[in-house]
Amino acid sequence: MDLQLSGKTVLVTGAGQGLGRAIGHAFAREGANVAFHYNSSASGAEEAAKEAAALGVKAIAVGADLRDGAAVETAVNEVKARLGSIDVLVNNAAATQSKPFLDTTEEDWAPQIEVTVAGTLRVVQAVAKQMVDNGGGSMVSLMGDSGRVGESRLLVTATTRSTTVGLTKSLAKELARHQIRANAVSIALVQTGSLDAHTGNADEAKMKKILSAYPLRRLGRPEDVTPTVLLLASPLSSWTTGQVVSVNGGYAMP
Repeated sequence: MDLQLSGKTVLVTGAGQGLGRAIGHAFAREGANVAFHYNSSASGAEEAAKEAAALGVKAIAVGADLRDGAAVETAVNEVKARLGSIDVLVNNAAATQSKPFLDTTEEDWAPQIEVTVAGTLRVVQAVAKQMVDNGGGSMVSLMGDSGRVGESRLLVTATTRSTTVGLTKSLAKELARHQIRANAVSIALVQTGSLDAHTGNADEAKMKKILSAYPLRRLGRPEDVTPTVLLLASPLSSWTTGQVVSVNGGYAMP
């Protein structure tokens, strides 16, 4: 199926590694030109861009600390200058932490709020201005299921992730007149390089317990998630907006 993404300009945040990098490559395979955003994973983003370019598309790595509004504005403008106006934004960057809430401090909360909430708002606003001028676009935001159903040891992360729902639905209503669509993909555990950090380096017994919470009895893989992101970004989903789609192996059901 032709998803009609060829020639589109796509910005993926947090794309220097893991799921964000896989999403960027998936768009490149569809013929889209991709900007791989990074903060600390410069080498990963640059390598990802080279791999995408080898597929015959334009691809760049663009750095920005999402806590810095001026840096975000500069990065978004760089994407436009080098690849063209942004047609698709994938919000993947986030800061997370697994820790008992009563043991956390405001210093633990701050980066999660500044990156996941305020940082996403900064990127969305900067990109939305381009999309308005360009006649429309699509935004797809990734979030963890903790933001929908709650999860022990992830209270702060769940709180910040839950804002994705409100952001998505509000964007869909406010920016529809500009032909800008907004949807979210809610995921559970996906096997990437950061899996151990999310599972606490689980041993076999703990992993078996984790898997018991999934009706499909396995964790996700990047390729389980990317098709949904691509479809929501595609013009083929032009009548879909304001939705939160779960791709989670049945971990939590709406």
